[in-house]
Amino acid sequence: MEEEQSPRLAAGEPERKLEDGVTDADAEDPGCTGNAAMSSLEQPLLKRSNTLTASHLAMVGAKVSHIESLDYEIIENDLFKHDWRRRSNVEVLQYIFLKWAMAFLVGLLTGVIASLINLAIENISGLKMLHMVQLVREKTHNSSFFFLIAGDEFLMVKNLPSPYCRYWAGFLYFAGVNFGLTFVAAMLCVVFAPTAAGPGIPEIKAYLNGVDTPNMFGAPQLIVKIIGSICAVSSGLDLGKEGPLVHIGACLANLLSQGGSGRHRLRWRWLRYFDNDRDRRDLITCGASSGVCAAFRAPVGGVLFALEEVATWWRSALLWRTFFSTATVVVVLRGFIEVCRNGRCGLFGEGGLILFDVGDVAVRYHAGDLLPVTIVGVLGGVLGALYNHVLHKVLRVYNLINEKGRAAKLALALAVCALTSALLYVTPFAVPCTPCDPAFGGACPTLGKSGNFKRFNCPEGHYNDLATLLHATNVDATRNIFSTGTAGEFRLDSLLIFFAVYCVLGLFTFGIAVPSGLFLPIILMGSAYGRVTALVLSRFARIDHGLYAVLGAAALMSGSMRMTVSLVVIFLELTNNLLLLPITMFVLLIAKTVGDAFNPSIYEIILDLKGLPFLEAKPEPWMKDLTVGELAAAKPRAVALQVVERVSTVVEALRATRHNGFPVLDRPRPGVSELHGLVLRSHLVAALRKRWFLPERRRTEEWEAREMFSSAELADKCGGVDELEISPEEMGMYVDLHPLTNTTPYTVVETMSVAKAVVLFRSISPIVGILTRQDLIAHNILGAFPHLASKRKTH
Repeated sequence: MEEEQSPRLAAGEPERKLEDGVTDADAEDPGCTGNAAMSSLEQPLLKRSNTLTASHLAMVGAKVSHIESLDYEIIENDLFKHDWRRRSNVEVLQYIFLKWAMAFLVGLLTGVIASLINLAIENISGLKMLHMVQLVREKTHNSSFFFLIAGDEFLMVKNLPSPYCRYWAGFLYFAGVNFGLTFVAAMLCVVFAPTAAGPGIPEIKAYLNGVDTPNMFGAPQLIVKIIGSICAVSSGLDLGKEGPLVHIGACLANLLSQGGSGRHRLRWRWLRYFDNDRDRRDLITCGASSGVCAAFRAPVGGVLFALEEVATWWRSALLWRTFFSTATVVVVLRGFIEVCRNGRCGLFGEGGLILFDVGDVAVRYHAGDLLPVTIVGVLGGVLGALYNHVLHKVLRVYNLINEKGRAAKLALALAVCALTSALLYVTPFAVPCTPCDPAFGGACPTLGKSGNFKRFNCPEGHYNDLATLLHATNVDATRNIFSTGTAGEFRLDSLLIFFAVYCVLGLFTFGIAVPSGLFLPIILMGSAYGRVTALVLSRFARIDHGLYAVLGAAALMSGSMRMTVSLVVIFLELTNNLLLLPITMFVLLIAKTVGDAFNPSIYEIILDLKGLPFLEAKPEPWMKDLTVGELAAAKPRAVALQVVERVSTVVEALRATRHNGFPVLDRPRPGVSELHGLVLRSHLVAALRKRWFLPERRRTEEWEAREMFSSAELADKCGGVDELEISPEEMGMYVDLHPLTNTTPYTVVETMSVAKAVVLFRSISPIVGILTRQDLIAHNILGAFPHLASKRKTH
């Protein structure tokens, strides 16, 4: 480009590490010394104005560290072009076969692990509930079974009245088992894999957007996620296994794509095809959709969840592979259901694998149903937005606590466990017992783990409707509240208490150091207010109350998570009732519209709290008033290299800057500077490590570079410049960068609006200068251009 012409901006530069508010393009290689030494290398392509600084926070009080962007763009340098040309038809078929085989393995392993998790949770929870009920119902109780702790002495509880003794025995057993399970789950997360806490879906969403979320998809995270989710859900905490299953699927995909974890991995040569972020991204998308499918037995819903919620890049080929993965999951789950019939997998081995089937209910709509259904949708949007707002505040407080160290994280998890156990056990005593309807027959009361009529503290022939919901796993509670033909089973006050308890526990539970999911807690809250709406408006509500519970669950999920298409299909597959489709679509659209008027979705809020630079599909309206040239002028000057550069200059550039990509300039004649391309920091380090040095300034032949570098070496991003020992003689030599340079980086003219650049950069990830992902985040731009804040609009 002529120096007097309008310069261009290079897009496609992957961002580097983030630490203490430093932007991606400025992330530092270990041992950096600063920018002062680079004044001779800086290209003053635009006048400097404001300084663009990123106020980039992770979860409140936490530091953002070692977050990089992924190289989703194809690096079209000479070595890549040669490697692609030399591939035979057999190698192309191997590559295609490997992608489909990996998709199959992801689905197979996700289905197997999900089934084992279901069986473990159902059996642990079932035995816990069964023993608790036995302690409560025993007429004569051995008081030496339990104790209270006072100081350092064990005081045996004796001579208490029989009912009190039985209730105390049941509570201490219930709370003790919950406490132990929560301790195991929290200890695993706190000590071995802190990133395994939470659902993992926001991090997957960021990864698929182009952010390399660190330490999220390794073997420790997979193991802790499996064991931790079993313990956390079995402990009765108000969380689900759906989010962890999505994360488990993503971990399996990542490990399969690289043949293992860390040093312990397969060195199979076929796996070299997955030595790039693009194919690994596609496989992790298959893993995420498989996790949703495993959670709800919803293969189409899993595919649509990946398309609507987590995936940024999508194409028809990926659609087929994700569907293949979810189909494999469904077959595996069905196989486990057949195997576990008749108690082959334990006394409670079937519960977690059964649909919330309401397919036999005839659904007929009347004009009078429009009012209560509309109210359900509006309440879903309002309550979902309110839930997001309060949860945002709670998470900010929790992170101030979690900053205090491991002991604080563990104590917080155990305190929430104690609160949960107390509320779940004691609250049913607040409601009166309900006589069993003769129409229920022998099904009332229920003495086992599951069922609609828990007797608990009631006399013979009566049941406690609140205990039916609280003394059960989240799956069983959902099945109970979704049950049809039970309009009079749950009292209005019991449903209101249940909604309040689960709302409080949901807000306090999410954010502690255990694997957790949001789906089932929100479903339970939504189903409760759905039934409440049906009871209050019973004059207008002619649809079955169980179906109102389904509509309420869908509405609250849409109001909080802002999903529509995937939720419709998930609930369709979950309930096995096609007649619910039109009215469910109507409710979801209302809830999402109302929720969007207040705040972002819950996952967007978590992404912002974690400080992950996620680029939304739609730019802010005020970005149209700012050009990329003005934005680049607010950044430090770009550092450029020559096509054939001195080794000392390359080393100085790597040590004194924090960029992960450098524009490479060619000067065909004096006074003329042309953009040759973009070279990655990892490729520069590889050139220095391999001693790609020349005694004189010249361009090398293509065959020389092919003999020196392999694709595996260029794909390796480990190591830094400070690990290299370069002699003074070598510092005076030259390095030819043209075989390593991506000669086709995306470029834009400086007059392009930032709004248009956001759309482009979101598709490719990131010479006036270089703009990166961090530079396009709205609050970072407003920090440099505060006058644009007045033009900001809500939409």
